[in-house]
Amino acid sequence: MRVLLLGGRGAVGSVVRRELERDGHSVTAASRSDTEGRRVDLHGDLRPVSRLAADHDVVVNASGVERAELADAVAGGPLVDISATGSYLDELRATASGPIVLGAGLVPGLSTVLAGALATRAGAELDIFVMLGTGEKHGPAAVDWTAGLVGTDLHRAPEGSPVRNLTESRRAVGPDGRSRRYLRADFPDHVLLESSGSIIRTYLTLGSAPMTAALALVGRMPMLRGALAAAPHIGSDAWHIIAQDRRSGERLQASGRGQSLATGRLTALAAMRVAGAGHGAGHGAMTMADLVTVDEALDLTRRWT
Repeated sequence: MRVLLLGGRGAVGSVVRRELERDGHSVTAASRSDTEGRRVDLHGDLRPVSRLAADHDVVVNASGVERAELADAVAGGPLVDISATGSYLDELRATASGPIVLGAGLVPGLSTVLAGALATRAGAELDIFVMLGTGEKHGPAAVDWTAGLVGTDLHRAPEGSPVRNLTESRRAVGPDGRSRRYLRADFPDHVLLESSGSIIRTYLTLGSAPMTAALALVGRMPMLRGALAAAPHIGSDAWHIIAQDRRSGERLQASGRGQSLATGRLTALAAMRVAGAGHGAGHGAMTMADLVTVDEALDLTRRWT
């Protein structure tokens, strides 16, 4: 399989490349600085992407650049995107002319698989609790995404009325038995799984309780947004995801170390699945829940731990 990888030098992209090459696939990493005929500027003319995509079986966008025109640029070929921005994924879904995986990674991605397994009854009410490690250094796109939550409302909140990011909270017990405060955050599983008819709310906590408290403070005082980029990387790189049904209490959870590592591994898996490498892939927009079963996802995360 031949893979065109956009953003191959980043924290996630480098893992995607390693995982795909380890499985024997050919990876072409394209970037703005490339001097070997693979130069692409995702902020500018996308015709170079189209030319390169024509010679590859699947395109993976791990760059953090969000342009719905990418769907047209790959000319109907398979596209895998790791973005966690609901408004962008909505646009990408609307313009899909070929197979597109929306939100490959941890959240959305693994979270979509867990929540999708519980969202089997119309009207189910689910909470997704996410912990991200504060000891891991993330790329600029991840920092910008978090900063973008501050002072903004959720995209198409399931309540049908505006919900401000980082200003509501719930407590939940993590896989390690510790009770934590989780802040409401605009992860897009409620958008990706809207056809299930379930109400899905997602909450975020950080591996360090003081850092979560600081994030809640920034949520109430948006003028402090700039402090996020300067936050120290204290604590561990542990993460977890919990999907829980409010009515029945049924719960699915996964945990591990290294957010970028897990995201890259899941994205590589999505690329292989959507390109049909041993598995039938659908057409049009799809999620990780369409490509990976919950049992398979949980088994994979256990083996990665």
